[in-house]
This record gives sequence, structure tokens and C-alpha cells, in this order.
Amino acid sequence: MSALLRLVLWKVFGPTGEVGWVALPAILLVGFFNDLVVLVFLNLPASIYLGVMPDRLARSRRHQRLFAFIVYLSLFGLIYLAQVEFFFFDEFNARFNLVAVDYLIYPREVLINIWESYPILRFLLIDGILAMLLTCKLWPQIRSAFSKPCSRRRRMVVIACHLTLLLPALWFSTDSLDFSTNRVTKELTHNGISSLFKAFHTNQLNYDVYYRTLPKEQAFVLTRTQLKGDGKFVDDKLDNLNRRHPGRGDGLGLLNVVVVVEESLSGSFTGLFGNPDRLTPNIDRLARKSLFFTRAYASGTRTVRGLEAISCSFPPIPSEAIVKRPGSENIANWGKVMKQHGYQVSFLYGGYGTFDNMNHFFSSNGFAISDRTDIPNPSFANIWGVADGDLFNHALDYFDQQAKKNKPFFSIIMSTSNHRPYTFPNGIPGIPAKGGGRGAGVRYADYALGHFLQKAKNHSWFDNTLFVIVADHCARLRGRADVPIANYHIPLLFYAPKHLEAGQVDAPIGQIDIAPTVLGLLGLDYTAPFYGIDVLHQQGDLLQQHPLLLNHNHDVAMLVDDRMVVLGLHKTAALYQYDWVTNTQRKLADDPQLFDLAAAIYQSAYELFTFRHYR
Repeated sequence: MSALLRLVLWKVFGPTGEVGWVALPAILLVGFFNDLVVLVFLNLPASIYLGVMPDRLARSRRHQRLFAFIVYLSLFGLIYLAQVEFFFFDEFNARFNLVAVDYLIYPREVLINIWESYPILRFLLIDGILAMLLTCKLWPQIRSAFSKPCSRRRRMVVIACHLTLLLPALWFSTDSLDFSTNRVTKELTHNGISSLFKAFHTNQLNYDVYYRTLPKEQAFVLTRTQLKGDGKFVDDKLDNLNRRHPGRGDGLGLLNVVVVVEESLSGSFTGLFGNPDRLTPNIDRLARKSLFFTRAYASGTRTVRGLEAISCSFPPIPSEAIVKRPGSENIANWGKVMKQHGYQVSFLYGGYGTFDNMNHFFSSNGFAISDRTDIPNPSFANIWGVADGDLFNHALDYFDQQAKKNKPFFSIIMSTSNHRPYTFPNGIPGIPAKGGGRGAGVRYADYALGHFLQKAKNHSWFDNTLFVIVADHCARLRGRADVPIANYHIPLLFYAPKHLEAGQVDAPIGQIDIAPTVLGLLGLDYTAPFYGIDVLHQQGDLLQQHPLLLNHNHDVAMLVDDRMVVLGLHKTAALYQYDWVTNTQRKLADDPQLFDLAAAIYQSAYELFTFRHYR
């Protein structure tokens, strides 16, 4: 079953991942071995069960039927799992990974999402029929196997052999025999079941154990050197990255700030970056009136990664975002800085904020929370939350209330609509209520955002508001590279028509740079240990050598100019050259200096968070 799935995945997804015929024999051979290792574990319960079962009872007709039913359930599960793996690979270009673990932690949202997105009943019926046909074909063999006596001693020998096989099997991981630098090739050789268990095992990793490290003093010296020039360090303690940023006389002042985080809005979906399908006419039009960043990049591939970077200016340490980690309370964040300047601070979400621990994270860091529970009569909702239009209408009412307090407000709005099952309100021209797929999702997200900004113009607070439009991450991860950078490219716009001239910024900017850049634009003084910098007011080497920090599954990366370091499990490090024009990468010889800098940034961030010093 697994070998057949591997062939299907290669046929369907191999061409886009540049996996040709030449690699197929090795993929099948290594994959076959990985499947055998998994079978050692999958068949252990059956070995033990048959080993301890009394022979007379085992050979009874009733037990034969019971065992056939167990075989049927096993086949049914394997067939269904193969289908799930196919659709997961289609969505994430990978075997089961940390995303799958995240989804299993929240089964209600995920199961209903799957039910609404796919014809589950049809699949289950087909799976049941196939499993039944296979079981009927195996029934004569089952009867024959139980027709002759089998001594307990003989069965104990089999169990002993099986347990002996566990020893080398425990030593192997699903990626132990990786032979290629092509990420898709490696994913094809893996086994989905072992990949899932590995993801569970490594859900929250100790950085010091699994990743490249430096002596603590050296790590913080390199990190402080990298950040030197963006503010002034408050003291000489190596593990204190707090820097004072004086106010700027040319700043925009205490404007309201509304950060709209758009779900899964890849840069490639927009006309800004050459998409010919006119999916985002409102965003494309808005960019001509905004400060438009042409080279903005997400920190990761999950919503919590984007929120972590935007709200805390914090690197995407492996493997779980700090939004979901214990100890994320009362850490340094953008909202705290705004509060110090008299701002009202809030986080608005169209879904239930218990998902991905968002409500706890933001509320424990000083944000007022307003989520799905505060929107009692939406015009439309699905499992992920209310329609973006309803969320934005709620935001307008919420900001009206904040404006009455005669204090500026700062708010992060997290949308939900551009997500499976891609269902939307009826009656919107060009956007089917269901069945329109990702294209309809992007069109509706753009439509709702355009209406929000149009309506906002009629509110008293609009003229004194800076809108930041950004995506949380891209929709899909494609490409042969371990960290395919083109799939992190997102739109980023600063819009304040009464205060900010339209223009274009071509300097690379990551999500961790958004908070420092907005604070610099407003001209606010503050002290914080942020890893991001103000890209609008930095020049020379600091801007040129400022890294983009990226995460994918267990890997973390640092891109400086056109060179990218990838740090992986087992303390591995690799260097690639990235071509910004063709979006291609080629491997370079090791550069210990760059390796040390990347390790220093992620190691220092991990230590600051773990020991609660990111304050």
C-alpha cells in the first residue's frame, strides 16, 4: 500500500519538485526499507496477540472470523490513511509533519474542516468496499493458517525474533537513509506513519540538544554585534538584548495602528507580483496608494508563526511557535510598547481564539481579546470562523468604541476566510458560495478587505490611522529546496493616505521587522529586545546584512543577501546561494562564519525565551 502511494505521489508531485525517472529506483528502494521498519511496529501487536492466544481458541471458527474482521479494519485503515496522505501532500508538499500534529491537537476544527472540504462519505464507502474485497481474497489463507496446531514454544520463537527486530528499528528514523538534497525526493522516500510519530516526538525540541550551538557567551556576542546600530544597548550584559530607540522628530506621531493579517495570502496570488487572474483588484489598487514593500517574507508556514513574528519581533525557533509554548506569558511584544505610549491594545479574531492558544497568548501579553464569541449574529460562518466581512464589520464597531475614549488604539486583526473548505456568503459577484476553491478564497479575502477600508473612510478615526496589510504565511509550500524562499513571499502595505506618501521599498523585510519599522515610522521612543530592525531608517551594512529568518517543519534558516544557511536536526548546517530573479538555489561550500551567526541568533532566542529573559 505504501509503495503504491509512493508511486502515485511521485507521478503527481514529482515533476513540480524536479524529481525525475533517474531518482525513482533509489526512492522506491529506500522507501521500501522505511516501510519495512514501520511494519515491525505495526505488526507487533498482532505478533503478541497471536503468541499468547491459546491454540485451541485461536483455531476456533469464531476466532477466525474475529481475526478476519481485524484484518478488514487494518486494510480499511491503511487505504484511508493513504488517501489522507495524498491530500496532505497535495496541500503541504510533504509527509505528515508538525502541521499534522498541530491539527490533531485541535480535532474539532480539523475534522469538521475535512468533512466540509472533501466527499468523505464517498471515500469511506469506496475504502470499505476495497477492504472487503481484499479481506475476502485473504479469507482462504486466514482459514488455512489457523487450521493446523501451532505450539506455544514455536510462537514464542517468532515473538522473540520480532522483539529482536525492534532494536535496530528503534535506531532508525524516517529520514535516516536520506540520500538527496532535493526536499521532495526526501519526502517521497519517507513513510507517513513514521513521519507522524517523529513529528509528535519532536513537537517541542530542546535546541541545545538537536541543533548547532556555540558557547553561550559567543552566541550572545555575535547576536549583539548583529543588532548593533539598531538602537543603543541598555547595558553590557550579554543576555540582555534590550535597546533604547529614541523618538524621531520626523515621525507620524500617535496614529492609530491597525494590522490586518490575511490568512494564507501568498504574494503570487496578487497582481502586484504578476498574477494575471485579477484575484486581488483591491489590494493591487491599494498598493498604488501605500508604502509597498516588494520583498516582504513570512517567518514560517503556520498562522502562529506569523503572529509570533509580527507581535513579538521574535525569530521562528524550532519547532513550535512560542504562541503555543508554555512560558509565553508577559514577554516583550509590540503591544506592550504601544501601551507605554497610551494606546489601547487588542487582538481581534474571526474564529474561536482557543485554537492554537491564541487567546491565552495575547491576553497574557496585555492584549484585549475579541473573537468569534463576540460576534453573535454573523451573516455567514464555517468551522474556522465568521466570514471576513463579518469580522471587519465587528472591527469597525470595536474601533468606534475605542475612539470614544480619546486614546489611540493598536489592534491586530486575524482573518480566517481564505482557508478550506472555501465557503463564503451568498450573492457576491464572481465568488461562488462553495466549490470555488483557493481562487474564490483569495477573491473573497480581497473583496472583504476592500469593503472594510472603504467603510472605514466614513469613521472619525480613519484619517488618523495607519493600516498595515500583511499575510500570515503563503498558501502552499512548493519546491525542491529544504526552505523554498519563493513560497515565503508575501504582500506588505502601509496605508495612511492622510499621512504617508505612496512609494515602493525594495529592501528585504521579514515579519519580525514590521513592529520596529512601524515604531520608527511613528517616531516613538521605546526600549525592547526585538530581533527585527527598522528597515526604513537603516542604511549601510546593518540593512545590507540584516538577515531574513525562516522556519519550515524542523529546519530553520537565515538568508543574508543571496546566501542562505539552513540549520537542521542532528546539528546539521548547509549553505545555499539564492537567485532572487529565478528563485533557484544552489549549494555552496560551508561557511563557518555564517553558520555561527545563524546558530547564534536561534540559540540566543531559544535561551532568552526558555529562561524567561525575553522581557
